[in-house]
This record gives sequence, C-alpha cells and structure tokens, in this order.
Amino acid sequence: MRFNEIMGRHQSGRLSCEEAADVLGISVSSFYRWRRRFETKGVEGLADGRIGKASGRRAGVDEVVRMLELYETRYFDLNVAHFHEKLADHGIARGYTWTKNTLQAAGKVAKAKKRGAHRRRRPRKPLPGMMLHQDGSRHEWTPGQWWDLIVTMDDATSEIYSAFFVAEEGTASSMRGIHEVIARFGLFCSLYTDRGSHYWVTTEAGKVDKDNPTQVKRALDQLGIELIPAYSPEARGRSERTFGTIQGRLPQELRLAGITDMEAANRFLADVFIPESNRRFREKPAEEGTAFVPWAGTNLADILCIQEERTVGNDNTVRYLNRILQIPADRHRHHYVKSKVRVHEYPDGALAVFHGPRRLASFDVGGVPIADPVVVLDQVAA
Repeated sequence: MRFNEIMGRHQSGRLSCEEAADVLGISVSSFYRWRRRFETKGVEGLADGRIGKASGRRAGVDEVVRMLELYETRYFDLNVAHFHEKLADHGIARGYTWTKNTLQAAGKVAKAKKRGAHRRRRPRKPLPGMMLHQDGSRHEWTPGQWWDLIVTMDDATSEIYSAFFVAEEGTASSMRGIHEVIARFGLFCSLYTDRGSHYWVTTEAGKVDKDNPTQVKRALDQLGIELIPAYSPEARGRSERTFGTIQGRLPQELRLAGITDMEAANRFLADVFIPESNRRFREKPAEEGTAFVPWAGTNLADILCIQEERTVGNDNTVRYLNRILQIPADRHRHHYVKSKVRVHEYPDGALAVFHGPRRLASFDVGGVPIADPVVVLDQVAA
C-alpha cells in the first residue's frame, strides 16, 4: 500500500525516481525493479516470490539424516565446532551455522546460555617470547585414566610450545616444560603461572613469599626469567580458554585414535594434536620479530633441576631421599668429608653430586653410579 501511494505520486510527476526511492528507503535500482514488476503484474507483483518456497540450496533430507547419524554414532562427544570440522572428512561441505542449527533443531545439542556482562581482555604481548603461560589440567583424558596435562604456551600467539601428560603435576613437570621451550626456542622474558606450591611459597592470606623461592623460582632467577603469579582464574583467562578447547577436543581425538595409555597419548600429542591445534588456533603477533634469545650457556639441565645442599659424611657419602650416594675417588682431593656439596635431581629422576661447579658423580634413579655422567634430559632435548 505504501508503494502504491508513492508510485501514484511518481506517476503524477510529483516525485522523481530518486525521491521516491529515498521515501521508500530503497536504492534507485530497486525502485526501478519494483516499478517494472508493478507495471507488469500490479500489486501482486510486489510480493516476494520466495515466500512459501524451499530454498534451492537447502540440504536434502538424506544429507541431514547422514549428518545426524554421524553425530549419534561416531562423534557424539564432540562439540559443534569440532564436529563441523570432521564433516569435511565425510564430504559434507556446509557452513558452521547450518551444522549448529540442524543439531539444535534435532535436539542433539542445547543452545548456548546468554553471555554475561562484557569484560575487557588483557591485551596480548606484542612479540612471541615476551610472556609464556604454564599450567596443568587434571582430567579424565581417556576412560578411567586421570592424568595431568602440562602446557606451556605463548601469550602473544597462543601457540603451544610444550605439552605432555604426567601422573601428577609438580616441580619436575614444570621444569621439563621450561627446558623443552628453551632448548627449542631460547630464553624468554617471563612466565605467568598460578600460585601452585611448586611455583610459589604462599602465606595464609594467599600472598606469595618472594623471599622464600621454590626450586622453579630459583632456576628461573638463574636464567634471568621473571616468574609472575596470577591471583585468580580470570587473570589466567588466556590459558584457561586454551585448556577449555583442549578438554573439548583431545579426549575425543584420543578415543577416535584408539589410544588408552599415557606413552601413546604423549606421542599423539607431539606428532598430531599440538601441530594441528597450533595451525588451527595460533594468532598472528601484533609485531614482527621475536623476544626469544638463543641459549648460549653450558648445561641447561643443571639449572632446571632440584638442587639441595648436603654435607658429606665420614665415609665420603651423601644421603639424599633415603639413598646413599658414594663419591668416588678423585685425583684432586683425597676425600670430601664434611664438605658442603650440592645434589642435583633431574626431572627424569637421575642424580648428580657437585662441589662448586665440578660434577663429582652421577647416579641413576636408584642411586646406582653411572660411569659416564650424561644427563638424559639433554639428550632428549637435543
């Protein structure tokens, strides 16, 4: 009715094409098209011809049934985005919105809850290597198997540099993750972590005691890397969201690959999941370049380890964790009785005894002497 009125004013010469289009809120070309339809078919020609007709691009019933069957039988525990990526492997090339709407219409997934109030995210660091996040997540990664996943990732890009499963998170796993990053990329500027006991000694009020460093803090101080504590899960939002993504994808990928043991899961992480995750979710840094500095020191493993001071006994032995470590004969001294020495415990459980910068002896996990003092961790990193 509105168009009919404006068309009458246009035909009487009171409105030009441009003025009529402006009054109707459409473009001039649209007005020309509507005018032709009006002149040919009258008011009925203005109706949208698509009303009541199915779209020519609408998915067929067979395609919808096949998609729902795949979700129900094979991909039942995947989230919508993860499932949508898998559909390409089965020749279903539809958009994400179609996948989501179809699953919701079939009652397979629930609609997301309305988001809360807007919160401003902390800006990313501009360069890789300026700040890394490290955290652990205990989860049932395979049926009946609860492991800790230790992840070390970059703040600037969300790229995962190190990820592996361990039975329990602690000092050894933290140092292993740091070692893997430095051995591959070099020294970084800072590490952002929670206030776990292997990172910080905390007071009753929950504040960190920076005057009483942990083994991780001592090692990072030696390397010149700043350790930064987080005081809430929200402060670690970037790593928390990464773990949310991993928990929503990795257990399903392990199930599809038929993996149930930790050793195979760690191989799958390194060879398949982490490279694909970085390809899919890595962000481009704000600036070109890197803040990583190549490691130019000597033995990195002798920094990233547990170091404890001991006094040598009268029998030239050192006691450490219910193990007796015998210091062998040394051409530099007859004995080290009453001397202060330093015991290094490496993440793989091997031990070594140092007097100042000199390594006096090396031992395996059980305290048995090793003739050739080679640190296993350095061989793995290399």
